Order: sequence, then structure tokens, then C-alpha cells
Amino acid sequence: MSYAAGTADGGEPVLSVEHLATELEGSAGTLHAVDGVDLRIARGETFAIVGESGCGKSMTALSILRLLPEAGHIVAGSVSVNGTELLSLPEAAMRNVRGRRIAMIFQEPATSLNPVLTIGRQIAEVLQRHTQLRGAAMRARAIELLDAVGIPDAAMRVDDYPFRLSGGMKQRAMIAIALAGEPDLLIADEPTTALDVTIQAQVLELLRELQRKNGMSILLITHDLGVVAHMAHRVAVMYCGRFVEIAPRDEFFRAPQHPYTRKLFDALPDAGKRGTELSVMRGQVPSLAAAPPGCAFADRCDFVMPRCTEASPDWTPLGAAHEVRCFLRATQPAGPFDAGSGAQSAAAPQGVSAELLKVRSLRVHFPIRKGLLMRTVGWVKAVDGVSLDVRTGRTLALVGESGCGKTTVGKSILQLIRPSAGEVGFDGVDLTRLRGAALRRRRADFQIIFQDPYASLNPRMRVTDILTEGMAALGTEAGSAAMSRRADELLAHVGLSAEVKERYPHEFSGGQRQRIAIARALAVRPRLIICDEPTSALDVSVQAQILNLLKGLQREFGLSYLFITHNIAVVEYLAHEVAVMYLGRIVERGTVDEVLRTPRHPYTQALLASLPRGDVEVGAEFPRLEGELPSPADPPRGCHFHPRCPQAMAECKLGYPDAIRLSESHEVSCLLYRAQKR
Repeated sequence: MSYAAGTADGGEPVLSVEHLATELEGSAGTLHAVDGVDLRIARGETFAIVGESGCGKSMTALSILRLLPEAGHIVAGSVSVNGTELLSLPEAAMRNVRGRRIAMIFQEPATSLNPVLTIGRQIAEVLQRHTQLRGAAMRARAIELLDAVGIPDAAMRVDDYPFRLSGGMKQRAMIAIALAGEPDLLIADEPTTALDVTIQAQVLELLRELQRKNGMSILLITHDLGVVAHMAHRVAVMYCGRFVEIAPRDEFFRAPQHPYTRKLFDALPDAGKRGTELSVMRGQVPSLAAAPPGCAFADRCDFVMPRCTEASPDWTPLGAAHEVRCFLRATQPAGPFDAGSGAQSAAAPQGVSAELLKVRSLRVHFPIRKGLLMRTVGWVKAVDGVSLDVRTGRTLALVGESGCGKTTVGKSILQLIRPSAGEVGFDGVDLTRLRGAALRRRRADFQIIFQDPYASLNPRMRVTDILTEGMAALGTEAGSAAMSRRADELLAHVGLSAEVKERYPHEFSGGQRQRIAIARALAVRPRLIICDEPTSALDVSVQAQILNLLKGLQREFGLSYLFITHNIAVVEYLAHEVAVMYLGRIVERGTVDEVLRTPRHPYTQALLASLPRGDVEVGAEFPRLEGELPSPADPPRGCHFHPRCPQAMAECKLGYPDAIRLSESHEVSCLLYRAQKR
């Protein structure tokens, strides 16, 4: 029996799952989404499941709660909570289990919260179902829960609708709803994937504190190994519907055993791999409709043996509560892990000193209109005096919390949003002064890659039409034959076959769709590409492919990137310079080493301190950031960061600090360094 069927302390488990198997009926046949899963979770324990998308992580959670889609059904196994078998309960009885004994936080709070009900009403639904509270007592409990999860002004926010909450506050509201029934087990499905590092740190700390206080167990589903290191007691790696490795957290990070697990670690970007290519797993997760015989990972494994394709490996125990499904490890356990061992050497991008993009005092203010005549009563200062430079063949990373104006900066540089003031110099030409045909002629020089390729690719257009649309509109290729040849070249550049040209976007995986989006951006031969969170929703293995691709294209074509992200590990790997943005302004900028190794602004220090790391927390000596980003419609007087700054002084409220140059490339806007002003 697997060690997952044991518990961390050997006590009676809160959740016990044995030989769970779930199938989905689809057009491709029967999908074996969950294939014989065993696990037990003790009271107060966090058990993490990691793996690529499509491996069965979320389907395992939905099977436990019996919330499968119409085409899904559990075909074997047992699921019990505190000794109560769930699979034999009638649906009416399961409604008393959901929310009371097991609750779930879903991945995307924006789609999980009911948009037509207030937050308080959604909490009240759980309280009505599982408690005796009614009326004023129920409302008081809802406010208490919102206050417990760190939502400011809970008594006012309880009557807000979801659209009035930020992303981090929506996730906190989801946690409050999940905790309303005081569950024994909380299932958290990618609870922080779309959150900034600061909000992520707050949410994770909140879950840990509630776990310590209430003795709650957590089943954590994630692909972020930093979150696993911060939260988990035990870790299971899932592949093709099965667990392939299970280990205590410390042993998991010290010496992962399964070749798949080690590949996941190899794919993680960091500063130490900046001059190399990230290790990439060949191929994709096999179809769950026709799983290959033998080990499901055999086709992608660097150590495959004939035996691997003939029989499925059983569990091999390697130590205290550590086991792996791998024939190789039965005779040759792996030693401590070196994260750089799988990296392949590659030449670092050659820096060119020529200045390509020069932005000065950029402002984008949106009017706030009210009343019958829609008079302007105020302004949302989304971007409020940003200056930055991008050189040819270089990457500038723009980092900061959601809502600070990063995407607005990118769109205003491209003139997709017209700036209210400032200059955008591109190759010596101020784009803000161009109109009509003059601006249209420059469009081929700069393109954008959006965060969500599925939303940014037209679902009714074939790949060939998506790639040639820009060429035809901007006249960069002469004739349909030339455009067709160019489309084939682009697909080859991004690692796709020309045979996919006739397919539609829904026929591709997330990573493939992002490759198509990159190919579309390259179609008109741009010199600058703005990358807006292009890897935030991708698995680490697919993220590695995209980062390698972007780096290779930069080497080959001398491309410049403005890379908008909140993933500091990606910044360490890909960028040359970093600009840190807070509430519409740049607060610190410099080289990657200057900003990330010796951060000076308290906000930059807080960002780095919020990073969950598998080994050492960068910036852990700095205090973590508390509170929410203020509204850009009513920014604080003086330094915008002073209400959240642990080092704020009285002078910080008087005026916004000037940029202080600490070196030829390092600047910071903070009164703490006024003595160093040059």
C-alpha cells in the first residue's frame, strides 16, 4: 500500500481515499481521469498534489466532493471523511457534507462567485445550510468571517457585489465562504495562481494561521513548487491520473526521485540559469483516453528501459514515507538534486547599446463621470509620470501588483490607449504625435503578446488566417504566396509543424496557443514586443518552452521585450533590467542584479520578501507587505506607498520623492536615500 494511505503522524485520518477511479465519457472515448488514487490526510496536515495540467489533479478533488461533470462518474474506490463513506451517500446527504465537513476554494474566484449576490448573501447561504444562525446573528457572523480573512472595512464590504472587489479580495471572500461551515477539510485548487506575490503571501499566511487555529486539514492542488515549499507537509506528484511519487516536503525538495519530478524542477527559471536554456520535457501528457501500456511517462523519460513500456511500475519505498513508481529507482535511487543539472548550455543574448524605446513622463488619466450630464468629477490616474528605456536586443521587466498600471503602460506605448501626456520615443520618433496613416506605417515595428492566448485568438479563424491577417493589413509581404511561406516559417520558428495551419485555436493546448500568439506577433517583423504576463497561467514545463522560445528569438532577431509580469523568477531568468511600478509610478529601476539582489525601495523589498521559495526566501529579512493597493482615483498624498510602508516618515506625506540615482543604472524614488542624491 502507498505511503499516501498513511498520515503524517500515524493518527486517524480526516480524509481517506482508497483506489479511487473516475472516468469521463467524451467524443474520443472513455477518459481515465483518475486511475487508482490512494491518500490519507491527518488533522492539521497539508497534503499537496502537483503536476501538469491534464494530469487529473482537479478531477481528484471533484471526485472527492462528488461534483463531477455530467459525463463523469466514479467507477471504483472509496472516499471517507472521519469514517463516513461518501460514495454511498444519497445526494441529499452529500449537501450536508459539502461546506460543513469538506469545503473547496476554486481556482478562479471571479467565475466562482455569484455576480448577482452580495458577498454577505453568499456567506449567509452556507450559514443557513449548516448552522442555526439567522437574521442579525448571521450577518454578524458573515462580517466576522470577512474580518478574519483580512478584508478591510468588513462591515461595509459585506454588502458589496463581487465586481467591486480586487482579485486578492475576491479570493479572500472565497476563503470566507469556504470557512463559514467550519469544515474539517479544505480543498484549495490553485488558490493563488492568478494573484500577485504580495497577495499570494497574505492568502497563504491566512490559510496557515486558520489551520493552526482550527486544526483544519488542507488538500492543496498547485503547480507552483514555491507554494508547496511554503505550505505542505507531504507532497504527491501526479501524472496521467496516478500518483508517481509521494514524499515528506523536505525530502521531496532535497532529493526528488521520479524522472518526471526532476524534470519539473529543471524547468523552473531562476538567475542561475540565465545563460542557459531551461530543460524542457519532450512531448505532452498522454491522452487519458488511450494511456500507453507500461509507465505513462516512458515516452518522455530520459532513462526509459524496455521494461518501462511493457509493465506499469509498482511503488518502491525509498525511506521514511518516501516512495516512487519507477523501475530505475528500484535499483538506483537518485541523490540530492542540483536544479541546474538538466540545463543545456546556450549563449547569453548579446546586449546592444542602441536605444530603441524612450518613454518620458507618460500619463494616462481616465475621467470619472457622474450625473445625468456625465460631467467629469475626477480622474483615475492609471499611469502618472512613467519614464523608462528599452535598448535594442534587451529585455526590460515591468513588475508590480495588479492594478498598478503595468498593462496600461504597455498599451499606451503601442498607442492602443492614447496617453494623456508625455512622450513615447520609438527609434527617435514620438509616437504620441502620429495619427492615421503615419501611425499605421509604424505598427509593424511593435507588437503585443497577451496574457490569455485563448481569449486573444479569434476562435473562428484558422491558424493560417490568424498569422496572415497582420501581414495583409500592414502590407509586410507581397502576395498570398509570400504570406503563406512566411506563415510556414513562423510556425517553424515557434516549434510547430506547418500542418497545423488549417486548425482552429480550440484544437491546441495552452502552450501551443501561446506559441501561435507569439508567431502572430512576429508575423510583421517587429523590433519591439510587449509581453503582458505571457506565462502566468502556464505549467512550469510549458512556461520553460515559452521562455526558451522568447530567448532564442531575441538572440536570432535582436528583438527587444518589455516584459510585464509578477513572476520574479521569470524576471531573474529572462530580463536584463527591471522597473518596479506602484500605483502608476516607477519607484525603482536598475539592472536585474541591482534591483533583485540589493533592493532599496521598501516596496521592492516587500515584493521580494513575499516570494515563496523552495530553498531560500530572497529578501526574507524584509517585512512582508500588508494591506491593499490604494485606488488610483484617490492616491495618497505625498509618496503613494507611505500608508503601507514600515519605514514611513512624516515627510513622506508632504510630497512625492524625486528619483535618486544610486549608480549609473540604479534609481530609486524614496526619501530614505536623499543623502545619496547626485
